Amino acid sequence: MPRAKRAKQYRKVMSQYCMNFGFRTPYQVLVDSSILADACRFKMDFVKGLQQNLQAKDIKPLVTTCTMRKLYGSKGEPCVEDAITLGKTFERRRCGHTPETHPEPLPELECLSSCIDPKGSGKNSFHYCLGTNDINIRSYFRGVQGVPLLYISRSVLILEPMAPGSVAQRSRDERAKLRAEILRPGGKRKRDEDDEDDSRSGAQGERVGGKLVKKAKGPNPLSVKKPKKKPATDGLSSKPKTTPTTAEGAEASTSVEGPKRKRKRKNKSAAGPKDEAAGAAEAGEPHGAEEAVEA
Repeated sequence: MPRAKRAKQYRKVMSQYCMNFGFRTPYQVLVDSSILADACRFKMDFVKGLQQNLQAKDIKPLVTTCTMRKLYGSKGEPCVEDAITLGKTFERRRCGHTPETHPEPLPELECLSSCIDPKGSGKNSFHYCLGTNDINIRSYFRGVQGVPLLYISRSVLILEPMAPGSVAQRSRDERAKLRAEILRPGGKRKRDEDDEDDSRSGAQGERVGGKLVKKAKGPNPLSVKKPKKKPATDGLSSKPKTTPTTAEGAEASTSVEGPKRKRKRKNKSAAGPKDEAAGAAEAGEPHGAEEAVEA
């Protein structure tokens, strides 16, 4: 199981191959005799290692006829018998180099190049991944665009970073996509559409030296206080005035209607003899008669 950092790098590399070179699962992995022999020598679970490195469960390992013929021709070497047994479990990629036409198996570099790049155009037409421990084969296929390369180092299966030729092709494709997005089919640039969107959204400005200089805007209409409606002057629509409740309103009403008599209340129990006499005098009764009655 690759470590988390390495697994993240492998996932990124394979996503770039998928986006720029059209790779899809199940990934087709061509293997040669060298990587099969090393996988058996280190007693690795080779298929599981391919799944972990390519970050996919759908893997289709392939082996060519020339590779199997080479393994059969070197049976006396160590780990070759196990490599033959492992190669038989993989799907056979028929390269067309049969014993009738080619009594001796072709070198694996020629056989693999006829499968990966049959026309010599420098492109991986059939989206093959390649697993090999041969340095010469790996260096040759770094010049072919879009070929993921795998190899075994110290019992660890490693996925190589993208080759410089593939990186350059990926950059060209990305620039072409960017130009296609900027220049629309009608000949209208995307910048003009952005300007129209700004004008629709209320952004006002003018271009000075290719830059949009925004002008001062007015206040936000949602935050401005709404003006009050003026009362109608028509007599029919006017409402009757209510009587004032304040002291000033009361005085104004009395001045219009005339003086109003004020009533004062007196406390009889608290009133003195002078007050009682004054009250009797006002009533027209003599003070002495009241005393006679009391006697």
